[in-house]
Amino acid sequence: MTHTEACIALNMVPKLGPVRIRALRRALGSAEEILRTPADRLAGVDGVGRELARTISRWEDHVDLGAELARIQEAGVHVLTAEDEHYPRLLREIHDPPTALYVWGELTERDHHGIGIVGSRQASMYAAECAKKFGYQLAYAGLTVYSGLARGIDTNAHLGALAAKGRTVAVMGGGLSEIYPPDNFDLAQRIADGRGALISEFSMSVVPDRQTFPMRNRLISGACHGVLVVEAGERSGALHSATFAADQGRTVFAIPGQIDKPNAIGSNRLIQQGAKLVMDGGDILDELSDLFRPSARSAGPDVAATAPAGSLTEPESALLGALAADECGIDELIGRTRLPAATVTSTLFSLELKRLVRQLPGKRYAAGRRSE
Repeated sequence: MTHTEACIALNMVPKLGPVRIRALRRALGSAEEILRTPADRLAGVDGVGRELARTISRWEDHVDLGAELARIQEAGVHVLTAEDEHYPRLLREIHDPPTALYVWGELTERDHHGIGIVGSRQASMYAAECAKKFGYQLAYAGLTVYSGLARGIDTNAHLGALAAKGRTVAVMGGGLSEIYPPDNFDLAQRIADGRGALISEFSMSVVPDRQTFPMRNRLISGACHGVLVVEAGERSGALHSATFAADQGRTVFAIPGQIDKPNAIGSNRLIQQGAKLVMDGGDILDELSDLFRPSARSAGPDVAATAPAGSLTEPESALLGALAADECGIDELIGRTRLPAATVTSTLFSLELKRLVRQLPGKRYAAGRRSE
């Protein structure tokens, strides 16, 4: 049995959970060893107890590992453990990281720089447009947008990231054989086909329910540097994500809503309680600027780069080089870089979001952070 297979089996043992699995691994050394250990010794591990120890020692009575591996292969899914390179780094640090992380699609190095976007399923038109706008801006600027594939805010955040040709990750509240809601299956397929991934800590056939969705919410916040609440009612599940984010030491952002709208009560209250009020993607990039470092390919020492390391495209690097000496207009930039006009215009927008370029009066541009 491989290490990954042992983690999958442990993940499927009833009533075990990631916290107890971590305690068992500290005591016994590996997932494989846990499955080989007699019940009496398992029961001596803090938090386990005799009944659960018997269940673990007889795990094959409760887990059909062969059938689960067949489902994984048939669906084109793969499973990561905390030892794998592309397992989200920040997720490793939370109190209860997933023992087995199921992935449909691919996680990349870039996905370690994530921002969660959450909110109401019954989103207002204003909130839906905000979710799409922020999803677009943040993905365009190089962050991976994490959300939950639900109707409303989640759907629009994913769509915005896809429109920007950026990365997005859908964190599921059930197994990857049970895409929910079913009407978002086409969106799920688009995400998995080269623009991100769907991930879940649940075995393939787990049906989402009232218990699994809150568990999912801690992964959205846990995998990201911050969580943006776009719109949330007084009892919205999005507030669970904000609570998890605060407990995990992540930054909580919120978009203000109309004070007379029930769907905005929760998000407005978050701002009262200290969440960062934001009005565009740049506000979030400013707050998360410690993630970013100056690009070695941009010449100016005063350029405070705010792009995730390694995220600059060739056109972005070319424009920064052209702006290193002095400010100039779009026509001059086209001449200096020999890039098409459309490429220069869209790339300047990207660099503005990353706070690498500022726009001056008269549609002229200069390298460096705008003055506050």
